[in-house]
Amino acid sequence: MVIRERYLKLIRPFYNQDLIKVLIGIRRSGKSVVLTQIIKEIKATKVDDDHIIYLNFEDYDYEELMNPKKLHTYLKEKIVDQKKYYLFLDEIQNVESWEKVINSLRTTQNTSIFITGSNSDLLSSDLATHIAGRYVSFKITPFTFKEVCELLNIENKTKQEETFKDYIKWGGMPQRFMQLDDISKKTYLNDLYDSIIIKDIVKRFNIKDIDLLNRIVVYLLTNPGQTFSPDSLKKYFESTSRIVSLETLYNYLDYLLRANLISKAERYDIRGKRILTGKYKYYLTDLGFTNILSEGKKEQIGARLENIVYNELIARGYFVNIGNLENGEIDFIATRFEEKIYVQVTYLLADEKVIEREFNAYQKIKDNYPKYVLSMDNFDFSKEGIIHKNIIDWLLEK
Repeated sequence: MVIRERYLKLIRPFYNQDLIKVLIGIRRSGKSVVLTQIIKEIKATKVDDDHIIYLNFEDYDYEELMNPKKLHTYLKEKIVDQKKYYLFLDEIQNVESWEKVINSLRTTQNTSIFITGSNSDLLSSDLATHIAGRYVSFKITPFTFKEVCELLNIENKTKQEETFKDYIKWGGMPQRFMQLDDISKKTYLNDLYDSIIIKDIVKRFNIKDIDLLNRIVVYLLTNPGQTFSPDSLKKYFESTSRIVSLETLYNYLDYLLRANLISKAERYDIRGKRILTGKYKYYLTDLGFTNILSEGKKEQIGARLENIVYNELIARGYFVNIGNLENGEIDFIATRFEEKIYVQVTYLLADEKVIEREFNAYQKIKDNYPKYVLSMDNFDFSKEGIIHKNIIDWLLEK
């Protein structure tokens, strides 16, 4: 088992605080495993087992407790003394009015509460009314490439390169590494995708046109790394004799975002220092879905690498925008507290033209924040203060 230290070190300071600890992320990204690792660490501090309560609301054994009153009664009956109780409530969004139950226990009992959910509705303005200002949230992502190498105990450079090819193709969903052949991997990812679409989108938002939803996902996957708007998506469907309203497209894109299947990066005007609205880039939370949904399409390795770098920056805790310049673009502007970095991603610096394009993108940026060019090249092309790194080496950094 991979100890997901990057998340544990962020959550540890809150173990004994009354702030509600919220873990969100795409279905099967490893939130439950992080909970079990937290439980193990808390037990190591000599907390009694009966003061640690874990409930998984995707387990049929707890179906009755999806009623908020029954859940509240059940948990209060478990709390029998003044010592601190640690409550772990997995996939809490399946409980109606869950936030009222959580807030009641937080305010009336000596508890430290941890909850998880597979969609961002967990903290929407409507649902979070009762816990607003009383929680801290952590986004759990599928395995990073470094975690994959740790899982598979891979340290050899050649093996790392082979594993990276597999990672580009099949992604980092933890349970897919239990599948031993391509057919099993594809079957697992297909089933997972269907589960996300049905449970987190279709049922939740009462979707009628599943075909349209799937077509939007495939469009995003077959046009990776492109800046576009719902208007351009509408024109695409019109070109295929499919009339779709802008409102429907906006809603469906929003549902995909809420299910954490995709992420949206906004454009940031570097010179004007403001967010530009209207056009965005969308990235897949896990590249394994690209392999099952865009079968037969031409593989765009550069776009896949860009998607991996975007996900890695998110996993490292950065807030990521697309950099907009007057006559160009920087792939990513990543900020984390007072830190800022710029990142350009390309497959290979194959010739002088490509080198000039990637490095000269930074010419109009006059600040002193670190500027990177990432590619699959093993030769170091760094120059004029711009740092070039091999993508695999960058992904494996401490």
